[in-house]
Amino acid sequence: MMKLSQGERLFTWINYTLLSVFGLLALAPFIHILAQSFSSYRAIMSGEVGLWPVDFTNYAYKEVFGDSSFIRSFVVSVERTALGTAVNVVLTCLLAYPLSRAYIRGRNAIIFMMVFTMIFSGGMIPTYLLVKAAGLLNSFWAYIIPGALSAFNVIIMKNFFQSVPLELEESAKMDGCSNLGIMFRIFVPLSMPAIATIALFHGVSHWNSFFDAVLYVNDKSLMPLQVYLRNLIQFNTTDIHLNDSLEQQLLALESIKGATIIVSTVPMLIVYPWLQKYFVKGIMMGSVKG
Repeated sequence: MMKLSQGERLFTWINYTLLSVFGLLALAPFIHILAQSFSSYRAIMSGEVGLWPVDFTNYAYKEVFGDSSFIRSFVVSVERTALGTAVNVVLTCLLAYPLSRAYIRGRNAIIFMMVFTMIFSGGMIPTYLLVKAAGLLNSFWAYIIPGALSAFNVIIMKNFFQSVPLELEESAKMDGCSNLGIMFRIFVPLSMPAIATIALFHGVSHWNSFFDAVLYVNDKSLMPLQVYLRNLIQFNTTDIHLNDSLEQQLLALESIKGATIIVSTVPMLIVYPWLQKYFVKGIMMGSVKG
């Protein structure tokens, strides 16, 4: 192992120190919201809550998990994220694989059209008219179909598939394997870092999305969690049934907001560590290969 010089050790120490400080600064708002969700209204309004709860209470979480609207919105977001991500990944692989094969005729024209959509788009109104003409308004599929494919992620997967040795494909064809069999049995298992990366991209996008729900859906039973959270914070509206005491009513306006934000953030914090080991490898290899 190479021994570091005194200057290199100093640089490493400063680097780690600065990264730790920046990491704590990025984490501080989340910790503050978490402390606020466990604090009383008096402590919140008096400015006593910093990074630790004051007058500890779990009342806000009881009200949040007791709210049927929150539970319904949470379930919609989970269903959308799971189904939407699965559809995105499958369609991305099905398009990226043929585009990665040099013998496919017309693939350059298709790639050009895909890249063109990354630069130019019809805009919000034409997209809305298209969704309406497809009969997707007030439908759960309005969350899935309009964004089923991402040109950027298709290009990442295409470049990753191109890094798989061509000899594997030729050997599989000699054994009588079909194109779909080659893709699912050889290319997909070897491309799990890239697949995990685009799955993370799509999953976070689905979980955090709210504008398409506001634009395409009026049915409250189909509203995702982010719309519930937006309405709660922006308009101070909630379906939570509070008791008559002023303390509880005021608590709902502050602590419940913090509790809802925390609950809506936790699922992504749980999923991300499982995919993090694939993230850097997938995005780097998909960007430079081919």
